[in-house]
Amino acid sequence: MLKKEQIAEEYKKIQSEITHGLEKLDGISIFEEENWERPGGGGGRTRVIQNGDLIEKGGVNFSAVHGILPEAIKKAFKTDKDEFFATGVSIVLHPHNPWVPIIHMNIRYFEMDANNGESLRWFGGGIDVTPHYVIEEDAQFFHQHIKSVCDRSSAEFYPKFKKWADDYFFIKHRHETRGIGGIFYDRLTPQNTGLSYENIFEFSKNVGRSFVPIYTHLVENNRDKSITEQDKQWQYIRRSRYAEFNLVYDSGTKFGLETDGRIESILMSMPPMASWVYDYKPENGSLEEKTLNLLKKDINWVG
Repeated sequence: MLKKEQIAEEYKKIQSEITHGLEKLDGISIFEEENWERPGGGGGRTRVIQNGDLIEKGGVNFSAVHGILPEAIKKAFKTDKDEFFATGVSIVLHPHNPWVPIIHMNIRYFEMDANNGESLRWFGGGIDVTPHYVIEEDAQFFHQHIKSVCDRSSAEFYPKFKKWADDYFFIKHRHETRGIGGIFYDRLTPQNTGLSYENIFEFSKNVGRSFVPIYTHLVENNRDKSITEQDKQWQYIRRSRYAEFNLVYDSGTKFGLETDGRIESILMSMPPMASWVYDYKPENGSLEEKTLNLLKKDINWVG
């Protein structure tokens, strides 16, 4: 039987693989590591990289926490159970160059004690890309790559999880998607996937290990492009939308705050600098206008 300790240990290994790959990709900076303990139980390993050649600010966090569920979370989960265990890896990277996209990934496992002595447990996660400028060839590559990862487990996963991501990563008050989407999934169990917990865990690991090759491709395509002051100002505007989503809608941020998580790790996803320009309107025919026109749900990027 798949044990929670086994899942946590494998996620911790994936964190190390990703930070090693990103250090190699950045070429200058290395991750600073901080181990922390959660007052209510468990803890984690935060790794942060700043002011590199590629990455202005980024984090690759591992956590394995347990304890008593707060009332707000119990209400959201519609349960009267108290004990929980959660483990996962969460990543957000903000690059210097606005032609290189912001990227986010999360893989996680949640377990909650049930009345009959068994545990309610599920896997969740996803990966999505938020370009400052949408480059259609890169969007097609990303979606094709993550579709191939999904197809290794189930042909049903990509279309279902892509739609889920489009709906989840939507900034309702802006009427636009956060980026070009990707996949998002939650509460995966044998009952709703037809797969064993072991096979769902294998899918979760495959998503985690897709991160470095995906981001390496996107970075190498764009990191050497020249930039203007206008490009940087647009980057700051797009970062502000990213911040708005994370603070208003992101369920992981809400869960972390409600369960008394480590605040520096929870808000690691915030960009180092952002800008809110009053009533910004892009010029007609500009690349900025093109990007805004592509921040929509249900775009078929894989043909």
